[in-house]
Amino acid sequence: MKNFGPKFTRRAVLAGSAALGGLAAVGTPLSVLARQAASATASRFDGLAERMRGTVIVPSDDRYDDVRKVWNGMIDRRPGAIARCSGVADVMEAVRFAREHDIPTTIRGGGHNVAGKAVRDGALTIDLAQMHGIRVDAMAKRARAEGGVRWAAFDHETLVHNLATTGGTVGSTGVAGLTLGGGLGWLMRKHGLSCDNLVSADVVTADGQFLTARADENDDLFWALRGGGGNFGVVTSFEFRLHELEPVTGGMVLYPRDRLEDLLHFYRDYTASAPDTVTAMAGALIGPPGTAVEGEVAGWMALCHCGPAADGDKAVRPVRDFGPAVLDTIGPVGYGGMQALFSGAATPGLRNYWRSNFVKSLSDDVLDTLLARADGLPKPGSMLLIEHMGGAVARVGENETAFANRGAAYNVSVLGTWVDATDDAENVPWVRAAGDELREFATGGAYVNYMAGDEGEGNVRAAYEANFRRLVEVKRKYDPENFFSSNQNIAP
Repeated sequence: MKNFGPKFTRRAVLAGSAALGGLAAVGTPLSVLARQAASATASRFDGLAERMRGTVIVPSDDRYDDVRKVWNGMIDRRPGAIARCSGVADVMEAVRFAREHDIPTTIRGGGHNVAGKAVRDGALTIDLAQMHGIRVDAMAKRARAEGGVRWAAFDHETLVHNLATTGGTVGSTGVAGLTLGGGLGWLMRKHGLSCDNLVSADVVTADGQFLTARADENDDLFWALRGGGGNFGVVTSFEFRLHELEPVTGGMVLYPRDRLEDLLHFYRDYTASAPDTVTAMAGALIGPPGTAVEGEVAGWMALCHCGPAADGDKAVRPVRDFGPAVLDTIGPVGYGGMQALFSGAATPGLRNYWRSNFVKSLSDDVLDTLLARADGLPKPGSMLLIEHMGGAVARVGENETAFANRGAAYNVSVLGTWVDATDDAENVPWVRAAGDELREFATGGAYVNYMAGDEGEGNVRAAYEANFRRLVEVKRKYDPENFFSSNQNIAP
């Protein structure tokens, strides 16, 4: 078989153009043409529903427009069909059907990825949203989550046992995408990335076969899944290591624009000596409603301390000593509360365009660039974001997992978020320019989960750094024809 994607897309476009031209010549109404085109597309998927226990949704289905949506409102793509899988057998059948009929395929777990790779025009979307089972083994400190689970649901099941693992910073994020891309989160400096806590994964490969990847079985695939993205198969189940959850002290402080420069320098000094029990973030954003800086550029800092309450009080004292904030939510808070801290900025349907760069230090040049770019922040939810890494993240070797950026001390990102499509022409160039300027001071790598869809092969290669060549070898073994290509792609 060949790489289906480009061939199918070009063939579909040519065929569609010819059909529309011929019908239009005899005066057929465009509404009829649209229905006929949808019917022709749907016919490619005849027979798939009979092979599945789940459902197959095509463009004529009343549910289609709702189901095809993903989190990023900038993504408006029309899959040829959506296979809503009920279990592993459905995933295997969907992969095999697509191979048999030369249909390009995408995979959707939580659908939260900013690049929108989960959907593609004309393709078959293998949708795992109905696969949301979670099982916690509290005695063994293990949890297994199916591929459609989101972190809020995962945390709900583990926290009742006072257990947790690193799961990002927003509860609506999908377990699958976050983990496969690495998994930065509030607990990373103490317990490592999400992918560092992955114990095993069940995978449907490009030939429709089922296998398990772990340290002692298909270990090369297990290595690649921990940071290599969705390049190697459909992960139908993840098994994680859990940790006893100590008291959490955390929250956010907010300062007016005239304190931003001092805040960024304070943050640099604070994180240089912070213990591994603290994960801290900072940057600039548009002040939220109801605050003294509503609608204005403001500086912010957020932190999560996981440990005895007395140690948490000690950890947050320097932040309080920095000066009075216009908003201060720091205090004793459950881990679930930390996971909900940024939920308001992660509203589905908003338009998102991001850039990310790993840096080894917060040099004056980096901080000056952030200050210069702060006043151009789009509204309402955009932010400049610095995430402090190190700690347990850095104690994993660069080549131990596919996630290679272990030596970076910080991830510096430009997260553009706005409401109206009419603002794209102003906001997208601002994000690109700020990201490109920061890249001058970066390691060359970027966080795969924050990459937009137009960053090019060179930047994808740089994101995987020294591990790229080995990832290509694993790709050739498990997906030699690049069946799984709708991702930050590692071509075989």
